[in-house]
Amino acid sequence: MLLLPSVIGCGEGMKMNAQRGAVLIVSLVFLLMLTLLATSSMQNATLQEKVAGTLKRRDASFQSAETALRIAEARIVTTGFSLQGCPSPAKCLPPPEALTLLNSGAGGDSGVNWVATRGGFYGIQHVGKTDQPAGGADGQLLTLYRVTAIGIEGDSRTVLESIHTEERRVMWRQRQ
Repeated sequence: MLLLPSVIGCGEGMKMNAQRGAVLIVSLVFLLMLTLLATSSMQNATLQEKVAGTLKRRDASFQSAETALRIAEARIVTTGFSLQGCPSPAKCLPPPEALTLLNSGAGGDSGVNWVATRGGFYGIQHVGKTDQPAGGADGQLLTLYRVTAIGIEGDSRTVLESIHTEERRVMWRQRQ
């Protein structure tokens, strides 16, 4: 009779040790899942931070380009502003160097004189005369100017163009 209780006691002890092993395994699985969840959350947060930084630089470059565009347009409407016309039709095209320009001064194939502003550049081209600008009065001969403005912020570049008369903006676009 003394042996029977000890055998029963050994069986219960083995069950208890087996249960403790299962709890350890379940705990490790939960810990692994929490670690994967935390890692995924950190990667997502890092990605969102990069996207936010890119959007901030893009917005800042757009604002710089818009500021340069407004400065150039204000210059055009000042009394006494004049600029020589394009020497050839090829020189009246939108300046291709606007997509790569890094310094002020006369640049590229277009011959545009680039003026530095805070955060960018602008250039003005005299592209011709018209008697019918969009939304304007017929019969009045007006000079057309192309204003190209560049905003640079970090690795973001924005190029804006407007067609302007001596009086007002006729057209606006953003170049890619």
